[in-house]
Amino acid sequence: MTTVEPPAVRVATPPAGRASGSDFAQLSRRVAEEGLLDRRPGYYTVRFGLVGLTLVGGCVVFFLLGDSWLQLALAAVLAVVFAQVGLIAHDLAHRQVFSHRRYSEVGGRIAANLVMGMSYGWWMNKHTRHHANPNHEERDPDVAPDILVWSQRQARNANGLAKFIGKRQGLLFFPLLTLEGLNLSVSSFRALRSPAMKRPYLEGALLVAHFVAYFGAIFAVLPLGKALAFIAVHEGLLGIYMGCVFAPNHKGMLMVTPEMKLDFLRRQVLTSRNVRGGRFIDAVMGGLNYQIEHHLFPSMPTPALGRTAQITKEFCAEKGIPYYETGLLASYREVVGHLHDAGEPIRRAAA
Repeated sequence: MTTVEPPAVRVATPPAGRASGSDFAQLSRRVAEEGLLDRRPGYYTVRFGLVGLTLVGGCVVFFLLGDSWLQLALAAVLAVVFAQVGLIAHDLAHRQVFSHRRYSEVGGRIAANLVMGMSYGWWMNKHTRHHANPNHEERDPDVAPDILVWSQRQARNANGLAKFIGKRQGLLFFPLLTLEGLNLSVSSFRALRSPAMKRPYLEGALLVAHFVAYFGAIFAVLPLGKALAFIAVHEGLLGIYMGCVFAPNHKGMLMVTPEMKLDFLRRQVLTSRNVRGGRFIDAVMGGLNYQIEHHLFPSMPTPALGRTAQITKEFCAEKGIPYYETGLLASYREVVGHLHDAGEPIRRAAA
């Protein structure tokens, strides 16, 4: 498979002695001067309200439809709504909505645990480590060689399931995303036993409440066959949606090895990819299409990311730092191509 390598992937470590530590401070001042770090309560009130009303409306329609195959279409709609709830939980975890930690945690647990069925504490711990070391082969949990391998170095050391899937992981990537919703829930329950979980009993109770309500409603309204079909469509499309939102952000960009020495600005810019597409893509991806700016300013409210992207792009041009953005479909081609290339050592060893 032939792939187009993003320019950022070809960048080496910046020259020693460069005053790169002050670059991020300069960029931050430009951003702060325009008030782009200020809270946007009006935006989040409208966004939360629209998602909440759609969720409630979907539940009402579910009970009104009753025993009908039209429920499968509703399952697809609810997959989109659940994904939007997940994006709301993401913003809450980054304190984009509230400056107060307690409010963010309460809102995050309601959105993630109770509504979506995913542990807020587990995901936040994992996501925080990802933000600190994006695409780092040893420190970023999002590129750990669990089922997929993300670099040829990982492929050469792969074993078990990762080695088996790694041979054809480019082709299997999107089919595997259908299991991502299930994976999020299973990982959430497993994490309840982790010492890193701050409120395991609370999180566990909210997760149980979610699934009791979820499965209880489905099996109370639908016969077994339709109920299982509803769950398969809903969970499968939820996994695909979530995977398609997060995959373009870093996959196929610079993989950081322990030998590389990158300052904060370059570590975030060179490992991240922005996705163009206008307001529709902004809404579908919850602002995560501005991944470079989100990583540089994690607590920045979503509606400020577009303007910040303009400032950051201009700043990177001044400093000679490659800034990579592409279209949504092109980003998926790059992700799949990168996965195919990463699995080459496994295929070569099996030949």
